Amino acid sequence: MTMNDPIADMLTRVRNAARNRDKSVNCLNSKVCRGIAAILQSEGYIDGFDVIEDGRQGQIRVRLKYGPRGEQLITELQRQSKPGCRIYRGVEDLPKPLQGLGVSIVSTSRGVLSDRQCREQRVGGELLATVY
Repeated sequence: MTMNDPIADMLTRVRNAARNRDKSVNCLNSKVCRGIAAILQSEGYIDGFDVIEDGRQGQIRVRLKYGPRGEQLITELQRQSKPGCRIYRGVEDLPKPLQGLGVSIVSTSRGVLSDRQCREQRVGGELLATVY
């Protein structure tokens, strides 16, 4: 079976694993998915990620993070731009989820960046996902 949207697949796997209180989850490896995982790690939503080579495309093992009493840190993880309807935003129009407590993930010409990094570097791009 072919997969049309590997980004949505990764976000769904992470969302489901967080709801099930799993320690880690495996996702397909791609440059964009590694960028998303790096943003989630830098913003403190996950503990980290490892790239696992399997002779084909490879996989990313994402280590999930929970609060001190076991509460979820990722309460909502939404895909914004879809293959059928791309959403592009300039730097002035980038959303601030939860008035800045969440993070928007944007694919730019300088790589996958968070909304804060986009504002610092003054670049816009395709709005991939929002996390809070």
